[in-house]
Amino acid sequence: MQHQRDRIALTAHDYAAIYALSDIHGCYDDMVAAERRIVEDARSLPGRKLLMFLGDYVDRGPRSSDVLAHLCAPPPEGFDRYALCGNHDDVFLRFLEDPDANSHWLEFGALPTLASYGIDARHVLFDLGFSVTELRDLALKAIPAAHVDLLRSLAGAVTLGSTLFVHAGIRPGVPLHDQTDEDLLWIREPFLSEGPQLPLLVIHGHTPGSHPVFGKGRIGIDTAVSMGGTLTVLKIADGRPIILPPG
Repeated sequence: MQHQRDRIALTAHDYAAIYALSDIHGCYDDMVAAERRIVEDARSLPGRKLLMFLGDYVDRGPRSSDVLAHLCAPPPEGFDRYALCGNHDDVFLRFLEDPDANSHWLEFGALPTLASYGIDARHVLFDLGFSVTELRDLALKAIPAAHVDLLRSLAGAVTLGSTLFVHAGIRPGVPLHDQTDEDLLWIREPFLSEGPQLPLLVIHGHTPGSHPVFGKGRIGIDTAVSMGGTLTVLKIADGRPIILPPG
């Protein structure tokens, strides 16, 4: 049984700008290019800046291991960084901890993740006849312990004043302390239609679209980079959210 993920309040911080991005899904090159644009944009801003990663670092794309390695390294100079947990990250970790109960991860975009650690899951399971548990054991030998520790440490939500950063959304009208991790990591409806129904602006990913969505009390920034879309960067400065122009 996993413990509830941390919900972090950054009430004491005053950032010159906040930059948020979500649903990287193994697209390491896009993430690095986005971070380069962020650093360049922030160069003229005095004071500390905040980088918010909203989850789903693994699966689908080709370089999940490199994305996690990047998040294990320090953030750019002048930035604080918080990385939230996405549903894909959570299921990956659950597979590593209990493969038989979480073997559905293998049909969830997982094969490119394992391939990024040098493991051909189809070959291991079907040609060599290994069990799912034996596949997990191979994975744990290949995956750096720091990556597993990172997956365990990812927060469920971060609040900064009246802005809430979360992977998927929240149950409308329910206080944050009563939201489950499943709500924060998996919800779509009724959140997408109704918004938070709380005095909050919720910044989230999880639900892919062709463009960012400025909805009722929410901004959705998953623009499906692993499916041929782009990696959207949301910038909040002086209380105003804008989309950072592509490089």
